[in-house]
This record gives sequence, structure tokens and C-alpha cells, in this order.
Amino acid sequence: LPEGVTVVGCMAHARRKFDEALKAISANDRASSKAVPGQRYCDALFALEDKWQSLTPEERNEQRQKQSAPLLTEFRQWLEGLHPAPKSAFGRAVAYTLEQWPWLCNYLLDGRLEISNNLAERSVKPFVMGRKNFLFANTPGGAHDSAILYSLVETAKASGLDPYRYLVYVFKTAPNLDFGNAKNVETLLPWNAPDECHCKEAACEMNKH
Repeated sequence: LPEGVTVVGCMAHARRKFDEALKAISANDRASSKAVPGQRYCDALFALEDKWQSLTPEERNEQRQKQSAPLLTEFRQWLEGLHPAPKSAFGRAVAYTLEQWPWLCNYLLDGRLEISNNLAERSVKPFVMGRKNFLFANTPGGAHDSAILYSLVETAKASGLDPYRYLVYVFKTAPNLDFGNAKNVETLLPWNAPDECHCKEAACEMNKH
């Protein structure tokens, strides 16, 4: 990766490993399994994030330092005290979490960062579902063009825009701009779109699906 890029891990993936470890054993043995505390640590971290959804990034970061950071330290100490069979499902869960640990904690660096990449995965889902119907997605050029269009559409949706209205605005405005000036390009970015591009609540709900 280019210098200056900070990788942020996904706690949902770590939790999934503990969930898989529990599913690998009989239902009668799950309550006493050592995988349960691992799952609960993850759940506790996610519960804190749910509480802070309405906070500003600065406020969220402050709360993370006070509550999430100590919980992560406790989680790490618990993991390091375990010595599970490496080839068991639980052993793989512990090994994966410890291996990913430096990146799993990076969401503490900035209140704008997410504890998981679930939002990103959901934004990619329409592309994965749609490509079955694409005629040219199996070529480098087609994949490149699809990536551009989907990036525009998904960023527009994430910015509260109606993708159709936003694209109409772009296609109408772009031909009249001088692209030698970087500032003109910036005016077309979703977060700089005019009010006419913002969608009504009902339209936004449809876009989510």
C-alpha cells in the first residue's frame, strides 16, 4: 500500500471466527466453550459503538479512549493467556484475532473510522449481485468502468443523494467545465452536490435495497 495509508481491521470478521468455533461443537457444549468470552468481548465493543452513533467523531473518539481502549486491552490479555489447539476452530479464531490485532485496534485512531467494514461490504454487494447480468465485466476495461460508476453511485447513496438526480447533475454540468482546473472537478463530487440532488426519505430507503 502507498505510504501514509493506515489499514483498519474488521472486528466483525474476528467475531465471526468465534461464532464459527461455537458452531463447530455440539449445542450442549457451547455454553461452557472458551469461545463464548471471545464472542462477548466483540459484542461489548459493538454495543459501545451503537451507543455512540449520534456523537460527533471527536466525541466518539473521546469515548473510545475511555471505554473501548481498556476493553480491548482486557480482550488482548485474555487472548494471550490461551493456548488452544492450533488446528481447532477455536484455535484458528484466537490465532486470527491476535494476527489481526494491530489493525483491529486502528479504529481508535480517529472517530470517523469504523469498528468493522460491514458498511463497505454492503456497498459492494450490488456490484457482486449485478455482475452476473453484465456483458463486459470479464474484461479489464469493463471492470475499470464498472468500478468508476459504482464508486460514484455508492458514494452518492452514502452522502444522502438520489443517484439518478446526482448523475443527471454530473452529466449536465461536466461538459461545461474546464477540467484543467482541479477545483472544477471537486464541484462534481457527491459531497459538493447541490440540494436538488438530495433524495427524499422514501427514495433513500429504496436506494438502500
